[in-house]
Amino acid sequence: MQSDNVVRLAQPGEFDDALTSVLRAGARELLAQAIETEVETFRAQHAGLRLEDGRERLVRHGLGPERSIQTGIGAVRVRRAKLRDRGAGDAGDKIKFSSSLLPKWSRRSASLDALIPTLYLRGISSGDFQEALAALLGQDAPNLSPSVVSRLKSQWQDEFNSWRKRDLSARHYVYVWADGVYLQARMEPEAECMLVIIGATPEGKKELLGFQTGFRESAQSWGELFADLKARGLAKAPELAIGDGALGFWAALEKLFPPTKHQRCWVHKTGNVLNKLPKSLHSNAKKDIYDIWGAPDRASAEAGMDVFAKKYGAKYEKAVDCLIKDRVSLLAFYDFPAEHWHHLRTSNPIESVFAAVRHRTTRTKGALSQQTARLMVFKLVKEAEKNWLRLRGQNLLPKLIQGIKFINGMEAGSEAASAA
Repeated sequence: MQSDNVVRLAQPGEFDDALTSVLRAGARELLAQAIETEVETFRAQHAGLRLEDGRERLVRHGLGPERSIQTGIGAVRVRRAKLRDRGAGDAGDKIKFSSSLLPKWSRRSASLDALIPTLYLRGISSGDFQEALAALLGQDAPNLSPSVVSRLKSQWQDEFNSWRKRDLSARHYVYVWADGVYLQARMEPEAECMLVIIGATPEGKKELLGFQTGFRESAQSWGELFADLKARGLAKAPELAIGDGALGFWAALEKLFPPTKHQRCWVHKTGNVLNKLPKSLHSNAKKDIYDIWGAPDRASAEAGMDVFAKKYGAKYEKAVDCLIKDRVSLLAFYDFPAEHWHHLRTSNPIESVFAAVRHRTTRTKGALSQQTARLMVFKLVKEAEKNWLRLRGQNLLPKLIQGIKFINGMEAGSEAASAA
């Protein structure tokens, strides 16, 4: 017996982890057992089918070739069970078995398919995927080359095109939030404006309603977006629209959906007012503004505006004018259920989504084409949509649709809306 003292050194990217090996082996066994159970369940459903000579029509037919499935703990090698229908007269009558756990052409788990675009959109460049995921999935992880991201971009484009053509005739949105965000794409002379509209359904669910690129936030660009929504069947006007001071949005909304009430975003308005005040007054002014929009009723909010005007009007007339001129649209939320005020006073649901988009742009130093930027925004918003919380007091939304009035957040008639 010969022996030597040559020790194989670990290569870059290789990891010898006994625990991971055990987990992968266990996952392989569990997956095989689950597939076996799925096959037997399918056979049991067709156990009554027999041939003329009494033999079973549906029988086992061995296993398919072994293949590697990429999962969150690395590659797991499995084999697909096969069944054969011995009595099919033609292709139309043939009983086919398809595993829901292991689709025929699957090479990655669904969680990994979601991980790859998320990593790309959050800043990992396509050339770094192999290195970034090798520690998690193993050095032999296939299908993680830069070409994977290229294929994903093509899929995202198809999803985007399909989403833009969807029928909206059966949809009704009680509230809509709108905002325009600018992203600087590579080799482009000007930042492109992304116009985004999020809507709240009668069930209280928020979802992406409209999205397109436009020339700044002009009335024409917003009008084209609203016209496209109406052309695809959106006929019912929202009860309330929430947005910043972009005049183009409000002009387009007034033209296409006249009954919709306007609510100005308090976060944007606060920033606009503070810009007209010296920094030494920002702390006190923010508290005064909070006292206005945080007031329990419209009368108290109106009084708070008057106090603000008296306190700052003598020296800072522009700051006071900036606040007072939009008095009506800033206080529109008082005509809606109090449970919804938290959602209606700001358009931040859109701003928070675009924080991830800006992070991706910063990490890649703006290396985005216009098409990639559009797809990235669309995918990030759709991913974020899965985690958006429903509106509080969603049971009150049908009442708004029925035309029931609310005064200071309470249903009209309920003790005279708390004496108005």
